[in-house]
Amino acid sequence: MQTDIDPRSLIGRKAFDRDGSKIGVVDEVYLDDATGEPEWAAVRTGLFGRDAFVPLRPSEVVEEELRVPFTRTVIKDAPDFGVGRHLSPEQELQLYHHYGLDIPAAGEPGTAAGEAGFGRIAGDDEAEV
Repeated sequence: MQTDIDPRSLIGRKAFDRDGSKIGVVDEVYLDDATGEPEWAAVRTGLFGRDAFVPLRPSEVVEEELRVPFTRTVIKDAPDFGVGRHLSPEQELQLYHHYGLDIPAAGEPGTAAGEAGFGRIAGDDEAEV
């Protein structure tokens, strides 16, 4: 994902799966506590749907849309942790495993030092860690 984008600018953007099908709209963006880099997005999957967490790496912003390189089924089957709260290290590990992603090495976004490397919400400077 482009690292020069303001994570707040992702909120409200439409999100699409790898096949070009709309999955929903970005509701919230979660930052890596250690680096401040955008790491996860919560995508509202429908009017009465829930928010599905999607990884921002290896997703891309293309023509004002978030393109997530996973199928709609994989995205909708992601663990549901609710939104508006800090992601715990255990929750984030579950998301990495669900998407089959490598857990970042020390010094990379997503790296935990205790809980310090895990997802706070963009714009929430007072999130507990």
